[in-house]
Amino acid sequence: MNKLAPRLPRTSCRSARPLPGATPAARRSRFRGVPGIRSLRAFVFPLALLALFEVYARRAAALGSDALAPPSAAARAFVGMVLDGSLWQATAFTLGTAALGLLLGAGLGIGLGILLGLSRRAAQWSLLSIEVLRPVPSVALIPLAMLMFGFGVRMELGIVAFATFWPMLILVQAAVQQVEPRLLEVSRVLGLSARDQAWKIVLPAIVPRLFVALRLGVAVALVVAVTVEIAANPNGMGYAMMIAQQSFDPALMLAWLGWIGVVGFAINAAMQRLQRRVARRMGAPE
Repeated sequence: MNKLAPRLPRTSCRSARPLPGATPAARRSRFRGVPGIRSLRAFVFPLALLALFEVYARRAAALGSDALAPPSAAARAFVGMVLDGSLWQATAFTLGTAALGLLLGAGLGIGLGILLGLSRRAAQWSLLSIEVLRPVPSVALIPLAMLMFGFGVRMELGIVAFATFWPMLILVQAAVQQVEPRLLEVSRVLGLSARDQAWKIVLPAIVPRLFVALRLGVAVALVVAVTVEIAANPNGMGYAMMIAQQSFDPALMLAWLGWIGVVGFAINAAMQRLQRRVARRMGAPE
């Protein structure tokens, strides 16, 4: 061997770098920029649950059980509801009543919450009444509402308003009490009236917490509206689901149940988008 030949540097297998794209991290980074890949991951677990439930329901049906229906049968029942128009009629009634009840309960809760948050004396005077009435379940008012209003929109509207009033009141009062005291001192120095102080100082300061209260109120309104329809009111999505259960039609019942979940998800997503838009317009962090 020629001693004058240049020697090549020795490299070990440990120090050799792998080719680009050979490591797991590099392979994962390829898909990070692909649109829709990360959003599709959220559907993996629900689809797996649906597949397992499909197998279980089909096996139960093969053994003679008529208490469950596979998701495929529920999907066919859902298509039938869309075609005959019963889906839209029941959904419009439930959402309309829940929206009106939320509007009434949230309006009263926000107004009274701001008042109690700004006035410590008023909060002390009303503490006993709030703590006595707030724990009353809204469903327990169904017999009283039936005697006062009968069946229909007014009964459901009153119960939904009662149920949404309390979380809005408590959360808004807590948000007002956490407003920076210097802002309130500036409003007093400027000689603002109570109305201007609430509208120009307090409301802009509690917008993030106010949207949290509204999202909670929307969820409560939908849950209570469906519950009232299941228990007493012969209208809406809850009543349609009860009719399917009493008719021994589990596919139709599961179709209504799944649709109620989809409606709740869509409403929550819309509230989140509205919150981001308002925060962006006000210059607040999202």
